[in-house]
Amino acid sequence: MHRTTRRIGLTGGIGSGKSTVARLLVACGAVLVDADAIARQVTAAGGAAVKEIASQFGDQVITAEGAMDRDRMRQLAFNDPAARQRLEDIIHPLVRQETMRQSEQAATGGGACIVFDIPLLVESGRWRQQVDHVLVVDCSEATQIARVMARNGWTREAVEKIMAGQASREQRLAAADSCIYNDGLSLEALDLLVRQLASRFGL
Repeated sequence: MHRTTRRIGLTGGIGSGKSTVARLLVACGAVLVDADAIARQVTAAGGAAVKEIASQFGDQVITAEGAMDRDRMRQLAFNDPAARQRLEDIIHPLVRQETMRQSEQAATGGGACIVFDIPLLVESGRWRQQVDHVLVVDCSEATQIARVMARNGWTREAVEKIMAGQASREQRLAAADSCIYNDGLSLEALDLLVRQLASRFGL
């Protein structure tokens, strides 16, 4: 591990603008390790998790192309906590392995700052010990719902169900070392806030 590499854990509820903040930090020179992108990779056609998902849940959750059917699996997992747990037990170790590989690569390359984009950072408990600083992107629940409905075309009920499975705003804020309140901000204002933080992270 490069001596001066700062490890930032970035988290926030669905629709908080976390991905936008991650993109702005990368523009400032951070190396991004995106847990969601890795999870999509291991469940895509030919991904490391697909075979085990098919054997646990049956071929009906695998698309014709050989990827996990995300919509079908989401429905199954949110209606059945045990199914969700089984899915996480397959995906999470693979994501963890790839996350570590990417972070070691970034540190060896002398990256000043690695940003771990971890949607469930607060929920997993394990991540807190592995980062130097937790940055939470926060906004009101009404804003989260409106953003996700507009972006994904989901119903209010579907968004609320996902939010219910995530840590509450209070839990996330309690875990935060710093917080960006991303409600009613223009992209320019958000960019300015991110740049101020980036300079504290050695960028």
